[in-house]
Amino acid sequence: MKFSEFKSNIDAGLKATMGNEETSERVKNLEAILNIINTINRSLILDDVLELVLKNAIRLTNSERGFIVLKNDRDELEYKLGLDSKNQELAEESFNVSNSVVKDVFVTGQSIFLEGAQSDANYDSTKSILRLDLQTILCSPLITDVKKIGVIYVDSKYLQKIKVREITGTFEILAGQAAAAIRNAQLYNGQVAANTALQEANAQLIQAERKTLKSSIDAEIGQSLQGLVHLALLENESLMRTIEKSQKEFEGQPENQENLFLFDRLKLKSKVSIDSIRNIQKYAQVLLETSILNLNKDSGDLNRTIQSVIKYLSPMKKFYMVTFNTELNQLPNCNYDSEQLQHLFVHLFTNSAEARRDATISIKSYVEGENIVLDIEDNGPGFPEDIKNDPFGSESDRKGSYGLFLCKSIIDRHNAEMEILDSTTGAKIRITLPVK
Repeated sequence: MKFSEFKSNIDAGLKATMGNEETSERVKNLEAILNIINTINRSLILDDVLELVLKNAIRLTNSERGFIVLKNDRDELEYKLGLDSKNQELAEESFNVSNSVVKDVFVTGQSIFLEGAQSDANYDSTKSILRLDLQTILCSPLITDVKKIGVIYVDSKYLQKIKVREITGTFEILAGQAAAAIRNAQLYNGQVAANTALQEANAQLIQAERKTLKSSIDAEIGQSLQGLVHLALLENESLMRTIEKSQKEFEGQPENQENLFLFDRLKLKSKVSIDSIRNIQKYAQVLLETSILNLNKDSGDLNRTIQSVIKYLSPMKKFYMVTFNTELNQLPNCNYDSEQLQHLFVHLFTNSAEARRDATISIKSYVEGENIVLDIEDNGPGFPEDIKNDPFGSESDRKGSYGLFLCKSIIDRHNAEMEILDSTTGAKIRITLPVK
């Protein structure tokens, strides 16, 4: 239905019960509130929504200034925005409104409208109302889905005749619609923040995975090259000795001068070959040395690292049906590379999610002697027998799981231990990390 048709229907319905002047005022207010609602619902940016709501609240009530306060994570009212009638932003220091009114509205969930606030017997006129010389106050709770999220407040220093039926009713309608718009913007901002944090975490984890993977590949290539070049070097050195021995046997025989020249050429080529192999050997050694990832150890809380990984993974599609059960007992701070251990936890949790879509992953942390112990268990199909027999493989044959091999390499760099435990419910891994 077009707004003009809606307005006509309102006019027709109201004229039967109201005078022309009252009907006109009511329709005007309804038209204003519908335009306001249409405006504030066009944005999901919280700051924009707050500004639009407050500007229109001040204009609608012909007030001198207004404020919006929202409930924070500690269930406390927190200043968000203040504007005057010229749409100039007010500093937080100017938020010296009548706290008794604001708190009462938020606690009770009921609007308060004061006309002649200086003489209102319900509020102590010796305090903020008297100090601020306030005459007119309109204050309504911001409620959405029976959940109080804050308060919208406007006031004036001059006495304004409040038309209870029109202004107050319209102000409450505005507050209700504003609450829904603000809540939508908060949810949107929260989703944006969560996605940003998730992308940052994913980028960090991908970078850590690449570094670990490169390290393992470098180590494997370096070790393989070392074996090959060592064998090639031995063979070439043996060939050089054979050439030198044969050359001595032909020396002193004039008829073999041509053969001696050939021996010199063979010796030169063998020497070039030996030098080249030794250069490859040096390159292989460099690969082995650089494959050792430097640990950026710092003192930290391992429980917090585990919780951060769970927080980042939970919104992912792969983990929508996964349940995390944690029993994280108090742990002493220990030195570890948080980036590498995050990478390890992601591998283990991802393995569980891939083995069973609705997996329950249980993580328990506790102290045992001078070590921190982590037990990670799921209710999936468990490890195959070939993995159980050789879970971590080796650098040369990779018989085990490549992911587990990477995890084990991270554990080894921390001088820690990782083992697969017997479990009747699924897969269970124990990690033992030294405190010092």
